[in-house]
Amino acid sequence: MKAVISAYARSPFHFSKKGALANVRPDTMAAQVVKGLLERTGLDPALLEDVILGCAYPEASQGNNLARIVGLLAGLPFEVGGMTVNRFCGSSMQAIHIAAAQIEAGIGEAYLCVGVESMTMVPQGGLNFSPSPELYENSDAYISMGETAENVAERWKVSRADQEALAVQSHRKAAEAREQGRLKDEIVPIRTADGELISADGCIRPTTSAEALAALRPVFRDNGVVTAGTSSPLTDGAVAVLVTTDEFALRHNLHRLARIKSWATVGVDPAVMGIGPIPATRKALARAGLTVADLGVVEINEAFSSQALACIRELGLDPATVNLDGGGLAIGHPLGATGARITGKAAALLVREKAKYALATQCIGGGQGIATILEAI
Repeated sequence: MKAVISAYARSPFHFSKKGALANVRPDTMAAQVVKGLLERTGLDPALLEDVILGCAYPEASQGNNLARIVGLLAGLPFEVGGMTVNRFCGSSMQAIHIAAAQIEAGIGEAYLCVGVESMTMVPQGGLNFSPSPELYENSDAYISMGETAENVAERWKVSRADQEALAVQSHRKAAEAREQGRLKDEIVPIRTADGELISADGCIRPTTSAEALAALRPVFRDNGVVTAGTSSPLTDGAVAVLVTTDEFALRHNLHRLARIKSWATVGVDPAVMGIGPIPATRKALARAGLTVADLGVVEINEAFSSQALACIRELGLDPATVNLDGGGLAIGHPLGATGARITGKAAALLVREKAKYALATQCIGGGQGIATILEAI
């Protein structure tokens, strides 16, 4: 029994600290997205088997068992439980994989897969960083993500000019998608602590230009090639994806977006964590019996321009299929939420583009990669 994606919704994404969602607790934000998705589908929440929530730094305001907290805040019945998972940036894509695997095993018919990160309230690295002294001194397990982006740029020979060209393109595509209303249907407006209703993304910069990016200084190495403009912004946001059986979706008049055909996770050298999508994608494609040439839609997280370009080139992806409405450089990358966003987005794009197969993939801090192959229905 194959699992299908039957709904996808997200909050607007905004800059951490200075953005419009900075005063919104992550549990509150995720609960609003869950309520919005359920209202749009008309689904009785009592029919859910479980809530599986991904968060990269599950502590403080996004701590405890956040999945259970979000379910209670969203008004789900007490009988619907919750499980929080952590695979850093891949956390909410992992939530979708767990749901799909349980459905294939005959355990339940409907799962709500959620991802959230407030990088305002819980910064990258967490609030109480306490690394293993042995790994900290003798490995790259805790290397800064910016350093890994520089390493990838150096080893895969990704020039600064090419990185900046990708960033300009990402902002342009995202700005066009927003202006033309292509993002509106996926967004659940969020009510802030001040009572303001936020209904549009805040990280997209329509006026981004090659000239402006060329003037920025490197941020991770004095002689480096990675700048703030070619790095995904620190972001606040939440996402929800409904994963069900085919039969459940048909029975409850849900709009099936895509079938989950295969998935994979891998580990890579933490020093070049950005290349994780390469082996993860190859493994997922092999499991699906497909090749890169079969992919009509690709959503690859743009954690950094250098790593996205290295993966696109190494995999031989067709740039015309990649991040059609912009990527993480423009839209933002709230760590625990991105995996669900790009998977839900890829499913929605399969319908819009009338394509047959889609890929959603991302790199993961600490040296991992994760990928999902979707099939049109």
